[in-house]
Amino acid sequence: MLAPFGYNGLIAVKVYDSHPWRELLAAQQVEVVIPSRCNRNQPRDYDRIRYRERNIVERLINRIKWYRRIFTRYDKLARRYMAFLHFAATFIWLKRNVNGT
Repeated sequence: MLAPFGYNGLIAVKVYDSHPWRELLAAQQVEVVIPSRCNRNQPRDYDRIRYRERNIVERLINRIKWYRRIFTRYDKLARRYMAFLHFAATFIWLKRNVNGT
């Protein structure tokens, strides 16, 4: 399994809290950060701080989807698609972090 940024784990929402799914990930030695469903008799512990980081990634993905060229996949070549993805992420970062004065 890919480990971006040195993290070998999976951060997911409650929907993925099932016993077979967790067993499969444990067999692959993947750290699981999934909150327990409300109907579980014995809630499992999870890293709440890491789970909050999931929100940051989801917000970035939603902002990138504002760029029509990305979500409609105009660029069929992976290299060009990735280049525009980097461009859009850089543009989002610039709008957020560079002072307009």
